[in-house]
Order: sequence, then structure tokens, then C-alpha cells
Amino acid sequence: MKKLLITGASGFLGWNLCSLAQQKWEVYGTYFSHSLDIPNTKLQKVNLTDFSELKRIFDDIQPDAVIHTAALSQPNFCQTHPEESFAVNVQASCDIAGLCCDYSIPCVFTSTDLVFNGLNAPYKETDPVSPVNIYGEQKVMAEQGMLERYPRTAVCRMPLMFGAATPTATSFIQGFIQTLNEGKELRLFIDEFRTPISGKTAAKGLLLALDKVNGIIHLGGKERISRYDFGKLLVEVFKLPETQLKACKQQDVKMAAPRPSDVSLNSEKAFSLGYQPLSVKEELVDFL
Repeated sequence: MKKLLITGASGFLGWNLCSLAQQKWEVYGTYFSHSLDIPNTKLQKVNLTDFSELKRIFDDIQPDAVIHTAALSQPNFCQTHPEESFAVNVQASCDIAGLCCDYSIPCVFTSTDLVFNGLNAPYKETDPVSPVNIYGEQKVMAEQGMLERYPRTAVCRMPLMFGAATPTATSFIQGFIQTLNEGKELRLFIDEFRTPISGKTAAKGLLLALDKVNGIIHLGGKERISRYDFGKLLVEVFKLPETQLKACKQQDVKMAAPRPSDVSLNSEKAFSLGYQPLSVKEELVDFL
């Protein structure tokens, strides 16, 4: 079996990807702060911002392909820690693209729907980027830097993702479920729209991109949905108490990072290649 190197194996997406990829690959994963054990995955602690460590991993493993999911992906953290997040989100990403170029192997990068400003959704791959926060800006810089260094890079813009908690990571719905089960108020935006998918679907999309994509592709879901309407579906499928689910607007909540209102992705290009996300309700039922 060929060797696949997955960065960020301890993250929500990385864990889902390691679990799925082992059907066809010999999987190697990196982590930094959260050690873990994933069956049939060889894991190593690596500081991706240290180029000598990064190069050593490539030289030791001799991967046949790389999927780079590691990131500091909390927009509020990036907004308040721009230098620390730049080193991970931009510099390390460009270094990885450069090493993949040196090895002449496929490289897949996970970007974000937050490269857009939310004013002209749904967004196609050819639409101009215009991020409103530092995390989005860093992902744009990474996209551009990686494609300059290695035009064969597959830049996959990912939407909001959800699913079962992993040993070292959760998705946003675990907090939603806990809040409602504890009888606390859960306030969700009625004016923020995304095209969410499960972590399992995201992993399938990335493996498809590894085989079929050079350049930019969107891996969004098939439905545009607000955070509040997502919450209503979650309540319905999981039979959660709904009296404390409350609607609010973005302006009602103070956050360090500005948020775009609608970064729904048009993913027709991926659909034409065989990418097949389920509906949000079907994804939730599958997760349940």
C-alpha cells in the first residue's frame, strides 16, 4: 500500500480522515499538542512550524501523498494571536507544498469557506476572495502561497463540519447537545448561513480530491442553512429539549473576530466528480 501522510491527525477532521483513508492507504499522522492512538495509523509528534522537523518527517516516511489538515482554526484565536496562527496556517502550509513539490507527490490542503465576505453567496471556485477576519486572510495567503510553490496542490475549501466526538476533538454540536440537555439557553444565529457537512463526508471529499483535483475546489454540502435552523434539526433528530433553543442575530453576540453572514458554497464542480454529501438531516440521522 502507498503511504499517505495526514497532518493534524488529532483534530476533528484529521481523525475522521485517518480512520477512512486506511482502507486504501498506509496512513501516517502528525499531531502536536494532543497525543492519541488511532488504530492502523502510525502517529508522530511534529512541530510543523519547525522546517527541519517537517523535512525530517518527509525524509523518514517518504510519503506518496499528503493531506494537510493541521491548522489553528478558531477565528477568535487567530484574531487575537495573529503571529502564532500565521506560523501554522500560512508558513507551515507553504513549506508543506514546497516539500510535496520536491517529492513530486499529490498535496491536498484544507482551506475554508471563510475566505469570502458573505455578501455574494453561494460562492463558486472562481469568485474573488474577500475575507473579513484574520483566519480567513491567513487561509487566502496559504492558498495562494501553496499554489505558487506547487500548482498541483488541491485546495479544498471546507464548510462548517460536524459529527461524533473523537478521542481528542469535538465538533460544534457536542456543545449544543450538552447545553440543551442541561436545560440552559442555546442562542443560535438566524442570520448566519453555511453549507455544512459531516466529518465523514468531508474525509470522503478530500480523498476524492486527492485522486482527481488540482487547484481549488469547494466541498460544501447540498443545503444552505442557518445556525438556528440547524439547531432545530438537531433537536428533532436527537429528540432534545427545545424550549431553550433561542434565535438571535450576529450583532447580539460580541466576538473577537468579525463573521460573514452567508458563506454558502456552490460545490457543483465536486458533485460532478462524484462527491455526494447527504442532506443535513440525513447526516444527523447517520451520526445518531
